[in-house]
Amino acid sequence: MPARPRDLLSRLLAHWRSERAVTARFSLSTPWSLHSSGVEGALIRICSGAPYWLALDGTQPVQIEAGDIVMLPHGDAHTVASAPGLAPRPFQPLIATHQVGAHGDQPIVFSFGGDGPVTELFSLHLWMPEAGLAPLVDALPRLIVVRRRDVPMTSVLALTVESLVNQTLEQPPGWQLATARMSDLLLVHIVAEHLRPLAERQASTLRGMQDPNIARALLQIHEHPERPWSVATLAAAGYLSRTVFSERFRRLVGMTPMQYLASHRMAVAAERLKDPAADLDRVAQAVGYESTKAFSRAFRRWNGKTPAEYCRRG
Repeated sequence: MPARPRDLLSRLLAHWRSERAVTARFSLSTPWSLHSSGVEGALIRICSGAPYWLALDGTQPVQIEAGDIVMLPHGDAHTVASAPGLAPRPFQPLIATHQVGAHGDQPIVFSFGGDGPVTELFSLHLWMPEAGLAPLVDALPRLIVVRRRDVPMTSVLALTVESLVNQTLEQPPGWQLATARMSDLLLVHIVAEHLRPLAERQASTLRGMQDPNIARALLQIHEHPERPWSVATLAAAGYLSRTVFSERFRRLVGMTPMQYLASHRMAVAAERLKDPAADLDRVAQAVGYESTKAFSRAFRRWNGKTPAEYCRRG
């Protein structure tokens, strides 16, 4: 029996694991308002106590209730506050004052605000590998809110995260691994719940994954980027004619199958090239190129740099 779409989602996300994660607990007493200028990676936030408001820069604030799970997949700049309209203080000086060692090596905890009701804000900052998932990550919106009132499982996960963050403050053996793996569970839950409502969904990898036939082709691309795929062979993997497959893929995903394949291959290659010991011939072969010259040309079209220049960046 063909795999169900949700099984395909699990397989696509099987290797999507955070490289590392740092926890934080902020005790925020009304009135309070804090602004983050953005972070590298993703943020997941959960609160208990009093609700709060979150606004991405340039957007209207959204109220977040206790037990809701919030994710900022791209780490966008944002403000969190006890009420809209309060003048925010920057997060960074407070974090710098209360962290020990390099960011990511220690949990962060501080209190801030007035003498009113308290919001306990629990935060996970995740550093995610590209690992060939760039099209998937790019398809996620700037803000995802999974409501406790809509998804019963959310409240259970929220309590688990709260306990985990509190435990990490003591830094017991294995706290960093436990945090990273809990983050992985949250990621799958958040993405799966984000996929449920499809009304008015823009074309994206996520939308394509909801179609069983297109999802099978996407899975083949992700699991075997080295194969010599063509529109015809991808259509066959999705049990569709070439014409139907091409039209449906473009409509749902927002690009042609070969454009998606090229983008995914380059994202996989970029991740492999982060390794200083990476061999260019092997990287090229791993993403379906027999010639390093052809691979280098394709990589430069995608990135604006040759593989060698990309390896020397920073």
